[in-house]
Amino acid sequence: MSLRATATAAAFAAVLLTTAAAPGPAGADPVDRAAGAAPAAGSGLFLTVSGADESWIRGVRLHCAPTPSGPHPEAKAACAALESARGDLDKLTSEERPCTKRFDPVSVRAAGEWQGKAVDWRKSYGNACLLDTATGALFRF
Repeated sequence: MSLRATATAAAFAAVLLTTAAAPGPAGADPVDRAAGAAPAAGSGLFLTVSGADESWIRGVRLHCAPTPSGPHPEAKAACAALESARGDLDKLTSEERPCTKRFDPVSVRAAGEWQGKAVDWRKSYGNACLLDTATGALFRF
């Protein structure tokens, strides 16, 4: 690679890093900055999963009414889990299975609206397996 190409690549990387590291509004958490503001009423739930210290983040929108839809890969099962818990994410049915004790924390958030009720729920788990056993299909994306 030529010196000019190396300098151009380095400048481009610096711009990307500066943009990605730009602080959000005072008091906004990294999930808020990455996902934007909470979804508008009636727009379903925006679900996010992030690694320790927001080293990575992914999100997907889930609509349950009138029928399960959206880009969630298991929308039907995720909506069924929400229905079973009556929208209370702390009451999702656990799926018992063994998990390692490896500590690799993940944090999740559900923000938006479910059956006319505002939702803004967050929780952290010791690893992805513990998350999956506790929340089932809801955060499987």
